[in-house]
Amino acid sequence: MGFKPILLFILWSFFCFKSFGQIDLSSVQSSKKDFWEQVSFGGGLGLNFGNGYFSGGISPSAVYNFNQYFSAGLGLTYNYLSDKRRIPDVRISAYGASIITLFNPIREIQLSAELEGIQVDRTFLFTDGDVKDDFFQEALFLGAGFRTGNITIGARYNVLYDKDRSIYGSAFLPFVRVFF
Repeated sequence: MGFKPILLFILWSFFCFKSFGQIDLSSVQSSKKDFWEQVSFGGGLGLNFGNGYFSGGISPSAVYNFNQYFSAGLGLTYNYLSDKRRIPDVRISAYGASIITLFNPIREIQLSAELEGIQVDRTFLFTDGDVKDDFFQEALFLGAGFRTGNITIGARYNVLYDKDRSIYGSAFLPFVRVFF
């Protein structure tokens, strides 16, 4: 190894350490604090029941607000359905995660894209035994809504909808989204 590579290494090390030595720790702590000030938490709750039918779900999420126009984050979801109106009775448990992006071109309008992956555990209850049908399902929702304060009311469309395998009744779904 020659003298030039060693000299370059020493000079490089000196400039790196000198650069890192100039970092103000209060600005690093401030940027951590600023990060959490830009995070919004929210999600949704759902409950639907009737004669022989029950459906419930919870979907917490968190997004980072990059600026007043764009946010992105992660969400979790769990849904349960029991339907005794059909023959055979059916029970569905679905859980998974999603990546969500929100775009607000103006304060009152919110556009969204959400990629969701869920594990579906479906059981058909026959009198002579149960039949299980477990599968993984993806959904890509594109949505639009009217926003007022922390609440957005709108609709989203699943572009990957498959009527034969989807746990959703339709590709088109209304939503109410709340973030704090």
